[in-house]
Order: sequence, then structure tokens, then C-alpha cells
Amino acid sequence: MDTDKVIQDLNRRFAAPLPEFYKRRIIFWRDEDKEFADKLDEVVLENAKVVALTGNNAFSVKKLLSVEDLTTNYLVYSPLTYNRPDDNWLLDIQLYSEEFRADLISIWMDEMGLAPNPAMRKQAKNYRAYFNAKDRRLKVRAQNKVPATPAQLHMAVMAAICGLKDAQPNRILLSVFRAGLDLHNNAVCQDFVKYHADGAFWAMVRQGCGFAEEEPDLGRLAIHVLLTAATRTMRQEYLAGLDGFISMPHQAYCYDFISEWLHGGDIGQLYDVARYVEDEARLRQRFAKLTVDDLAGTECFPCINEVILTKLMTEISDQIIDVDAITAAVEKRRTCAWYEPFENFYNGILQAANMQRFFKKHSAGFHAAEAKDIWNEYTESYYQMDTYYRLFHLSFQKSLETSNALLDDLFKRVADKVEGLYTHWFLGELGSNWSDVCAEELAACGKVLGVPQQEEFYRSRVKTLDTKVFVIISDAMRYEVAAAMADQLRRETQSKVSVSSMQSIFPSITKFGMAALLPHKELTAELRNNLLTVLADGRPTASGYRDKILKMEDPASAALKYNDMIAMKRAERSALVKGMNVVYIYHDTIDEASHTSDTAVFAACDKAISELKNLVRIIVNEFGGANILITADHGFLYTYSPLTEDDKVGRNEFYDVDKENAGALKRESARRCVEYGRRYVIMQKGAQPNYLLPVKFLDGKTEFAGFAPRESIRIKMNGGGMNFVHGGISLQEMVVPVIEYHYLRNDSMEYKRNKQKYDTKPVTVHLLSASRKISNMIFSLNFYQKDAVGANREAAAYQVYFTDENGRQISDVQKIIADKTSGNGAERTFRCQFNLKSLKYSNTAAYYLVIADEQGLQAPQRELFQIDIAFAADEFDFFR
Repeated sequence: MDTDKVIQDLNRRFAAPLPEFYKRRIIFWRDEDKEFADKLDEVVLENAKVVALTGNNAFSVKKLLSVEDLTTNYLVYSPLTYNRPDDNWLLDIQLYSEEFRADLISIWMDEMGLAPNPAMRKQAKNYRAYFNAKDRRLKVRAQNKVPATPAQLHMAVMAAICGLKDAQPNRILLSVFRAGLDLHNNAVCQDFVKYHADGAFWAMVRQGCGFAEEEPDLGRLAIHVLLTAATRTMRQEYLAGLDGFISMPHQAYCYDFISEWLHGGDIGQLYDVARYVEDEARLRQRFAKLTVDDLAGTECFPCINEVILTKLMTEISDQIIDVDAITAAVEKRRTCAWYEPFENFYNGILQAANMQRFFKKHSAGFHAAEAKDIWNEYTESYYQMDTYYRLFHLSFQKSLETSNALLDDLFKRVADKVEGLYTHWFLGELGSNWSDVCAEELAACGKVLGVPQQEEFYRSRVKTLDTKVFVIISDAMRYEVAAAMADQLRRETQSKVSVSSMQSIFPSITKFGMAALLPHKELTAELRNNLLTVLADGRPTASGYRDKILKMEDPASAALKYNDMIAMKRAERSALVKGMNVVYIYHDTIDEASHTSDTAVFAACDKAISELKNLVRIIVNEFGGANILITADHGFLYTYSPLTEDDKVGRNEFYDVDKENAGALKRESARRCVEYGRRYVIMQKGAQPNYLLPVKFLDGKTEFAGFAPRESIRIKMNGGGMNFVHGGISLQEMVVPVIEYHYLRNDSMEYKRNKQKYDTKPVTVHLLSASRKISNMIFSLNFYQKDAVGANREAAAYQVYFTDENGRQISDVQKIIADKTSGNGAERTFRCQFNLKSLKYSNTAAYYLVIADEQGLQAPQRELFQIDIAFAADEFDFFR
């Protein structure tokens, strides 16, 4: 600013009206840098005198202003600085006077609201290059907190360069890492250098992280921070040889920084940084020498998941399946960062562990003496093995959509072991027992005695209801899929849901199963155009005839297709069911997927569950339906691995054929065979094929006889489709589910009487540990899940952490996934390790443990705690 501009501004100030009760104006011109000392003689004012302080004339100036002249306006030029306020003899006059500065730094500081003291001016000069642009000054002024000390000014400038409004060390360091580890191509660091903030940044890093290398290097800084953080949850000796990268006094700060980054919602860059550190420090090779327990509690390195999974998958491949170890490892890792990229692998080995647990429980095999007994065992518990197998292959198929070179082949070896356990042991042992005990009844009666029959469905389940009923028939929905859907309906809707079973008609294929579910007095079959046709009371039962058959029993009936309904507008589909007593809705997602690819079937099961739940909601909300039956025409048998010749039987092998009569017998076989599929054969009566079990066909009232292969054997046919099959007599094919769904309106007596039973709520988590006093920076607490996940209790995830009385978070965040289904309370416990932040704690202050529902649907729980730590570290006072 030139002298003329200074004089102009001063004359304007002296000409301004005086404040109330003031008789004159005194202005102190502060110029500690003496920029105008040699130009002071040029300053001549219109309505004020000028007096300059020299350092030796303070007394005389004070006398002048306080005694000798009490009416004249004065400009007091002060180029002086004082170490202590007491050294300033004119302080009292300054306090009631006005201040003026004429240099750019002063103007900028005033613009940014910075205190005009010498220490702040010194730092402001250091950042002259940054403050030279108005938009950059505005970024400093826009900070959440106006800098009041030189240290805060350092932080504010770095924060402004990073585009932050909160000048916190962690946020600044995070911004630097996000810009990349190449120092010369890191835009943030280059701006630090450009605006002279690089020294402050590396000083901050040195004080906070303990990184004190002479040459700035972001890569080595990343190694230092992550390894130091890891020592908080991993014994330091596991990182022996890397001690130069670890600063134990700064362990807490580094851990807090990484923990906040991990759980801050945006960890994409941290993944790349962590991978860089793993490679540079050869951590994967180092961690491979440790046990799963040594590694399970550390989450900052993605490779830990690969090491843990490698160890567990290798053990499974070697037939060492430690169910408890696998379950505990998955339980721990699923609450850690980086779980998602490895979720399919973890879910897969967890299902393998579930299958092994089932195997150990039934290792003696299956030896039921009665068909009804094994049927009941299957519908009560054995079906769960089918569920574990399906869930494993869902995870396995999803894993094939991505690639992990370290784990892919191992997971395929796990799949081989799962296949052996399911196909060769479960299907083999159970199928053998089932084939043995049901063979006589199937041959004599065509059914298992004492078990509800599919042919009785309409008479026993539909006709007996005196209210409107919707019947959903999902093609090939087997029992275990229906059981999973029923669990979800119980938890997600206000309803009474039960699952039962009935035996499918033989053969367990669509045209027979769909016919059995229709109203009829008698089912028959006849050949029409060389095709076996199923008749209900003499009428065809193909899809185009079903509506007519329903209406013949009850004119207020309708047969609809799910795909047609779902595509209609609400009013259109409501019109179709208006006034109807019985509505059949046909759904075909699972069976349809099998025509595309065998491997698509299990994914289609999940899709079918989702679609059917949506259909239930439509029936309840749009149609006002309260009673719904959900069933299937048949189940299915599925195995993933390619079948061997031992798993198949050829059509020509049904007869003992010698070379001399081979041709004639083949022709005779072809003449007698009416229809056959992978799992059944319909032949003319009188045929006696080898290797097949006879099954009485349609009560013996036709000219045909039925046969089925034992266990899970397939009949050879041209084309694919060997893995997904149905039509036979396995439990998976014959056990047809029936879900009875009854929607409970708020005004119903059932709901009013049992409101607590039917209202679905998330399970809650509570603190189990009795002590409410913390005496260490690292400590563990036990929690328990109050209720088991079940009919009216759904799983929930909770974040658990500590705060001070003002709600400020003072610990890391631990996650609890409360989804345990065990009825044993001791098996519904969790143990979490907490790390307090590097703060000063008072043993008289109130601190709180917070248990917060991740979805925010419940009010957080707060438990009062006392923290009494004798040598707790204080917060870092950077640049002190």
C-alpha cells in the first residue's frame, strides 16, 4: 500500500463520527516490520497529529496523551513488539484506542479474522504465497474454527489445500494418502511444497505418527503407519525385522487413524495403500507362518483374509474340517473391513463346516426301519443338509464371477470335498436307506403309508376351507427352499405360517404333479399321439385346461399365471380375482432356470423366494387375501459334479441281454417302454426291468407300470440335464412342501391374543460384563443376544463404541452381527475388544458405552462407565 493511500485511509478514519462518550480519536498504527518507518515524514493528516514511538519515549508519549493534551486527535506510529504485556507502557491507552495497519499481511489477516499478534503475523508471512489469492483466503476463513494460534494456522492452511473445512490431522493425512503414494505426482503434497506448508506437514507426521526419516517418502510413511497400527491388535514379535517401521509410542495414534479410515465409509484408496504395504513388507509370506487365531483380530491388511482362507481351505481339502475353528474365524472376520471381497469364500467354507457338523452328528449313517420315520426325520432336520449344499454352491457360483488367483483353485478343491460329502455320503447313505425301507410300500401301494398324499391336496387342503383361498404352485420348489421361505415370511410379515409336507404323485414330474393338485375323483393316463397324457376324471390336465377343471368344482375359481399377473396393472389383476373363492396361481422360476443351465438352479431358488414373497404381499395388500397355500408339483435332485458311469444306468441295461437275442430284446424293450426320463420309466404292464424299483402307477388302474432307479442314479438319455433331475422317488423329489400362510389383521382375535408372538422385532444385544470400570487403553467386553433369531425375531447388526458425556467418540467401533439361532443362551454371546483413543481421561467424568442399531430403527443403548487410567496419553498438541 503506497503512502498516499495510507494518508487517504487515515484521514477517512479520523473524519468518521466519534463513538458515544468519546471526545477525540487516538489510532495506533502497528508496523512491526517497519515498512513505513522511512516514509513517516510524508504522513501529514488533516485533523490529527502524528507521534512516533522509538522505544525510548514511551513515558513522554504517555504523558502527552494522558495529561498534556486531552483534546487533539493523534496517530501513534508503533513499530515496536513486546515480549510481555507489562513491557508496553501505553497498553491502557491502546485498549481504548483504535488500531490501524497498512501492510498486505495485516489486511489479509483482518479479512480472515486472524488475531493480529506478532506470532500469527509471522506465520501469515510464511504463507504469503497461499494468501495471495482471495479464493484461498476465503477457504481459510470458511474453516469450522478460526485459527487462533500459529499451530492452528498451520493446520488451517493444510486443511484448505486439502479442500477440508475441519482442520484435523487425521483428515489432512487421509487426504494426502488418497492423492497417491507417489510424492512427486501427489497433487496435495505438491501444493504443500508450492505454498510452503510441506515443513508443517512432515512436522505433523513426525509428532503424530513417529515417522522421522530425513527424506520425505509417502510409501515408507504408509508402511510405518499401517505396521504401527497393526501392533495394536497383533503381537509385535509377529512383525520382527520390521521394527524400523514401527513406533510403539505412536501406536495409539496410528491405530486410531487407520481405524477411522477403515470404518469411515470410503476405503477404496486404503485398499490400494494396504496392498502396497503388504507387497513391500512381504506380509503375506510372513503371515502364512502364523495361526488363524494369531491373525483373526487384525483387519487393516486384506491379505490376512487370503492367508486365513488359504489355511482353512487347505485343511478342508486335507479332510481336516474343524467346525468350531471355521465358525469362529468366519464370525470374527465378517465384522472386519475387507470382508466383502472375500464374502463368498467365507460363506462357502461356513456351509462346508455346517455340512461337516451334520456329518459328525449322523456319522453312523441312516438306519431307519420305517419309511414314515425317515420321512419325518427328513422334514424335521435332514433337509437342512440340502440347504447347506445349496448355499455353498450359491457362494461358489458367485466366486466364479470374480477372480482371486490365490483362492480360486483352493475353493474348487473345497467344492470337490463338499461334493463328496453331499453326493457320496448324504445322498448315497440316505438314498440307500430310503430306497430300502420304502421299496415294498411303493411297489404295493405306489405311496408311503401314513404320509399325506399330493392327490388329496384339493380335497383335504382347499375344499375344507370355508373362506377365500389363494393357492400358489411353484414348479420344482423343493422342501428345503420352501422351509427357508417360510422362515422369511414369519419374520417379514404379520402372519401365522406353518410348513408341512405331502408325497408327490409318481412320477414326480410336472404334468403328473400339476394334475394331482387339481380337484378330481380319479387320475388316469392314456397314450394320445404317442404321448402319455394325464387325465382328471377323463379330462386333460395340461395348463390350458386347468381353469376349466377348477371351475367345474367351484364356478368361483380361476387359474392364473404369475408372469401374466405381475405384468398387469393393479386394477387389472384385482379384477381377475374379484368374487373368486379359489384362485390358483402358477409360478415357474426354478424349473424354467433348469432348462437354461443346471448351474442356474440354485440362484433361481433365491429368485423364486423373492418373487413368491412379493406375490404374497400383492395378495394381502391388493386382493385382501388372508389365506394362502404355497406348494409345488414336485421337488428336484441336484448335484454339481459331473456324473460317472456308476451314477447312470442305460435303458438297454434294464434287461439281461445275450448276444444272440440282443436285437430282439432291444425291440421288445422299446415296445414296452411308454415314457422315460432321467429318474423314472413308465412301461407296459408285465415288464420287469433290472436295476429299477417298481412303483405302483396310479393305483394300478391303468395298463402301465412305473419304475424308478435307486438312490440318485440317473437313466441315460441324449442331451444334457444330468445334474438337475426329478421324476424319481428320492426324498428331495417326492417331499412336496405345503406352506399354510394366514395373514393376521390387527383386529383379529388371534393377533390380539398373541401380539407379542406375531410382531416381528430385531433381536437386541446387551452388555454381559458386570464391571463398569476401565483401567486399560485396550480391553474386552462380553455381550449377549437376548433372543434367538426365529419366527418373530430377525437378525440385526449393531455398532458398539464409547463416547464422552458430550457424545464425542473416544474408542474404535466394533460391529456385532446378531443373527444367532441357537436356543442355548451361552451360544449367543459375543466378545469385542476395544481400543481407547489417545486422550486424557478423568476418573470423575462420565463415559458411555453405546450400542447402536446400524439401521437406526432402535434408540441407542447407553451404559455408564468410569475410566481410570493413570498414564493415559493426552491429545497431540501439534507444533507445540
